[in-house]
Amino acid sequence: MNTVVEQANPQNWYLLLSTILFSIGVMGVLMRRNALIILMCVELMLNSVNLLLVSFSAYAGNTDGQVFVFFIMVVAAAEVAVGLALLVSIYRNIGTTDIDVLSKLKW
Repeated sequence: MNTVVEQANPQNWYLLLSTILFSIGVMGVLMRRNALIILMCVELMLNSVNLLLVSFSAYAGNTDGQVFVFFIMVVAAAEVAVGLALLVSIYRNIGTTDIDVLSKLKW
């Protein structure tokens, strides 16, 4: 008799892992107040989508998704560099990275 684990497609495990990582990232963005933690959760969501793209690309047998992920990672690295520089500047001027305090900086 075949069990459920034997019948499962390996692609399903990547889909499950990606869904869990994306859900953790969404919960972190919605529940946390620290801007640095929110940036890390956004990166976690982006990397979960990258994992899904790479797994589907490998399953389909072409490398288009993997090349696309490479460019996404380059853009994400630039985003992190700019985002961290902005957070350091805000922290030096205000003394906190709490989102509630930062929302008062609007015009």
